[in-house]
Amino acid sequence: MAPDQSTATPALFPDSGRPVLWWPRPRQLLMMLLVGIAIVGVPPAVAQDNPPLWLRPVEGDVVEEFISPPAPWASGHRGVDMAAPEGGEIRSPADGVVSFSGVVVDRQVLSINHGGGYVSSFEPVESDLKPGDAVSQGKAVALLSTYNDGTHHCASPCLHWGVRLHGDYINPLLLLGDLEPSILLPLNNR
Repeated sequence: MAPDQSTATPALFPDSGRPVLWWPRPRQLLMMLLVGIAIVGVPPAVAQDNPPLWLRPVEGDVVEEFISPPAPWASGHRGVDMAAPEGGEIRSPADGVVSFSGVVVDRQVLSINHGGGYVSSFEPVESDLKPGDAVSQGKAVALLSTYNDGTHHCASPCLHWGVRLHGDYINPLLLLGDLEPSILLPLNNR
């Protein structure tokens, strides 16, 4: 015989068929998550230690700044040009492994994979390093050279230093701590 409803504790499933203890359905849970993100914002990615700052590959001044192309195929200056004496040492900005060393069109290029998606390239250079060679931060990896016809990349001797992050060119100076990334701030609408 069923217990008397008037003396029993409230039923887990009243006549409406819904449990007294509400639990969201998958669609409701998704909506709550999206509303929470809209109100609070997207949480930061899994916390990573900031990578150590890189070192300058040469001590010279920047003679031509990085200019991000508006599209991957468009024109831009995909690196920085730094003044350096012809034959001067080029140092690895961070630990890594040589990923390419060879001639591209009319100059020798050296590329180093630093891990984490970062690859730096230097041109025009002379280097005895081969793909797979490990390099240490601050150690000499090449000497500044010229194009095959004896001309320089700039009006006077300079190193072109490019850095890619997951295949996209970024400003190498960001990795030196010389620049802060741009931060967009909201407009004050009064």
